[in-house]
Amino acid sequence: MGRVILIVLDSVGIGHAPDAAAYGDVGSNTIGHVAKVLGGLHVPHLASLGLGKITEIEGVSTTDVHGAYGMMAPQSAGKDTTNGHMEFVGVTLREPLPTYPNGFPKEIMEPFEHRIGRKTLGNYPSSGTVILDELGEEHLNTGFPIVYTSGDSVFQLAAHEDVISVSQLYEMCAVARSLLVGEHAVGRVIARPFTGTVGHFARTANRRDFSRDFGPTLLTHLTDQQIPVIGIGKIEDIYGGQGITRGIHTQGNDDGINQTLTAMEEIEGPAFIFTNLVDFDMLYGHRNDPLGFGRAIEAFDRRLPELLQRLQPDDILLISADHGCDPTTPSTDHSRECVPIIGYYPGMMTSENMGTRSTYADIGATIADFFNVEWSIGTSFYEHLRRN
Repeated sequence: MGRVILIVLDSVGIGHAPDAAAYGDVGSNTIGHVAKVLGGLHVPHLASLGLGKITEIEGVSTTDVHGAYGMMAPQSAGKDTTNGHMEFVGVTLREPLPTYPNGFPKEIMEPFEHRIGRKTLGNYPSSGTVILDELGEEHLNTGFPIVYTSGDSVFQLAAHEDVISVSQLYEMCAVARSLLVGEHAVGRVIARPFTGTVGHFARTANRRDFSRDFGPTLLTHLTDQQIPVIGIGKIEDIYGGQGITRGIHTQGNDDGINQTLTAMEEIEGPAFIFTNLVDFDMLYGHRNDPLGFGRAIEAFDRRLPELLQRLQPDDILLISADHGCDPTTPSTDHSRECVPIIGYYPGMMTSENMGTRSTYADIGATIADFFNVEWSIGTSFYEHLRRN
């Protein structure tokens, strides 16, 4: 039995979902619009695996394809990282997670400030970089941490590492997590440390997510079956460490790919190596930078051969995304989109159309099928990846 390597290209959606109107996202198409801004996307390796066969993407070839390809529509209510990743592993959220377009209420903020022994700044929706420009100087002067949220179900806490240490910030986030329960049970509490001086603040790689507990998942099922699950990037944080045998935090896409290659070199099968590459979302999607977004996709494509070459004979590689974040729209929030799904095994010579899947849970079903473990959520597409 080999290994499954799943790479999530965070926010690389491929066209609005059937229910996008309910989210105000009709017409969103992250990868399609990014390709147009670039005058064509140069991704020959993704093209060879079938990316251009999923839908028309400017610059992406549809010839000489050796891979399985399709798209998946979301079923969970919402368009957050939590929703997408939980649906992958068998948890479909039927009710949207709470969001706070007017900031968090007094019944949360007053006990939070009391327990951390400080007042806070902000408490309104904002981009993580904009709010540092707006409140960073006041934070330096007062020592009060900055609270903000977004269109997602998140409580974010930012602090300069020279003002509030990273360990202190994590402790404050743990306090927030303990308060945000019941009707206020947000998907994630996120620590956002930063450094720098006024006008030149920069968030650091010491981010940490404190996720809501959604109960058993495919990940916990795999580890119960003694199949190691290696979480790379923010995977360990997204799942609150549950079902993760080893978590490896990273500093951007290149480091995420490097850590994935290292894991593939070190770990003999069976194992599930689960990587999230966040730069598409964090650096470009939320900042409405389609040019940077497109260049990041092309940069991933240039490194894709390294992943393909590191595959062992019995491995499969899956590439997907968790939602959209169309940088060409006025909004800086995520967009309700279908996501691509690409599959490949070493030496694959066929072109396999997996069609449009009705749920992201089909990824989890496929992984369970590969490892021959019982799992009843989603429909496996492993038949398209079985060697002839």
